[in-house]
Amino acid sequence: MGFTIGGTRGIGLIRPGTRRRGRTTEATAVAEYTGLWGWAVVPGARAVAGRCSCGSPGCERPGAHPLDFAREVPPGATLAEAGGAWAQVPGAALMLPVGRTFDVLEVAAAVGRRALVRMERMGLPLGPVALTPEGRCQFLVAPGAAVSLPGLLYRMGWDDADLDLHCLGPGDHITAPPSDRGGRGPVSWLRAPEPDTATAPPEARLLLGTLAYICPRSRAC
Repeated sequence: MGFTIGGTRGIGLIRPGTRRRGRTTEATAVAEYTGLWGWAVVPGARAVAGRCSCGSPGCERPGAHPLDFAREVPPGATLAEAGGAWAQVPGAALMLPVGRTFDVLEVAAAVGRRALVRMERMGLPLGPVALTPEGRCQFLVAPGAAVSLPGLLYRMGWDDADLDLHCLGPGDHITAPPSDRGGRGPVSWLRAPEPDTATAPPEARLLLGTLAYICPRSRAC
């Protein structure tokens, strides 16, 4: 695919002996995300012993942001293409750009777990749901949620509530399983991607009521 990386700073921070295994595992995950789910994947920084692999001593988000010198792997990339791209950034975290095929509703893990059980019992349409090591649940929803969230909360009567409910949109990125985030541990799927929801996740309005209802009643909020 002709990927060109403008630098290799910070690669030495990756622990010796992990590159081959990590590259194989992560290249396979990249190929799955791009080829099977139709998502772009961006090489991201990692944090080791509190230091960010981006090389900036004053990094404000160590191990939790894209590498500015690395190019994303586009949707449709094959395993060979993904492996070739990731070989140039060994040890990089997998990050997914938000605002293209999905936005993200983020809540505390306790809220997300309770809401997910309730949504499944109600038969609501659900997309992928990720769990971060910081204790946050990330619900993938249709693009446009970040822009429409204030209006949706207003119409539902939650506009003046102090909710620990946030929406990520264009310009944001999330760390994708099985990558480590910020040196705190790996991100995992509470609900893994499926063919019918990966590129067509549910509208935020279908999930927002349940999330907002549970959020202020949980000690996690």
